Amino acid sequence: MAEKVRIKLTVNGVVHGSEVEPRLLLVHYLREHLGLTGTHVGCDTSQCGACTVHVDGQAVKSCTMFAVQADGASVTTIEGLGSPGHLHPVQEGFWEMHGLQCGFCTPGMIMAAADLLNKNPNPSEAEIRHALEGNLCRCTGYHNIIRAVQYAAGKMAQRSAADD
Repeated sequence: MAEKVRIKLTVNGVVHGSEVEPRLLLVHYLREHLGLTGTHVGCDTSQCGACTVHVDGQAVKSCTMFAVQADGASVTTIEGLGSPGHLHPVQEGFWEMHGLQCGFCTPGMIMAAADLLNKNPNPSEAEIRHALEGNLCRCTGYHNIIRAVQYAAGKMAQRSAADD
């Protein structure tokens, strides 16, 4: 049995300290140790993007990262992006533009889209498609997902203009 390693990371604004096996993937730490099951395990090969979270503000496929690599980092999962009654604009966009069907890919899509909009607040359709190409959806055909991201970009621009 592997020796455990002590890690400390902030997940959705809450500091967590744990002892984990060095080979434990971040996705399994989030789901099994913290009970944050919004981060999905879809393929175990980093192809589908269902496990996308933000680590120190960057979108990361959490099935490709060990929990020990996140030691000292700040992690945001879908549960920490918005809150009931106060959705993140991307979450709102998926709701308003019908950007989901079965919902399995949705958390990863939303996290990837939020990362895109943090870096590029006014992306073209081609830029949205490129940013989401690492996330697979087997239900929607992507049209409404693109509209959802465009909706969110517009909503975020309105909020930014109101703050000025």
